[in-house]
Amino acid sequence: MFRPKLPTMPQPTGLVTPPTVVEPTSITPGTPATPPAPPTSRPTVQITPGTALALVGGGTAVVLVVGAVLVSMLLAVAVTGVSVALVAVVLRLLVNDMHKGR
Repeated sequence: MFRPKLPTMPQPTGLVTPPTVVEPTSITPGTPATPPAPPTSRPTVQITPGTALALVGGGTAVVLVVGAVLVSMLLAVAVTGVSVALVAVVLRLLVNDMHKGR
C-alpha cells in the first residue's frame, strides 16, 4: 500500500528502422584562396581653425544644456522635498491638535 508503483516504459510501436552507419568521406582541397586586397588609404581629416572653433562651441553648448537640465532636475527634487516636509509638519500639528481636543 505504501510502496510506490513505478510505471513501465512503453515499447515503441510501428515500424522501427535500424540505425544507419555514416561513413567518413575524404576532404579534397579546393582552389587556394586569394589573399585579400590591401586596404585603401583613407583621406586624412584636416581641421581648420574654423572647424575647431565650431567643435569647441558645439561642445560647450552641449555641456551647458546638459548642465542646465541636471540643475533644473535637482531644483525640482529639492522643491518637492521641501513641500513634502511642510505638509508633514502641518499634518503633525493637526493630529496633535485633534488629540488635545482643541
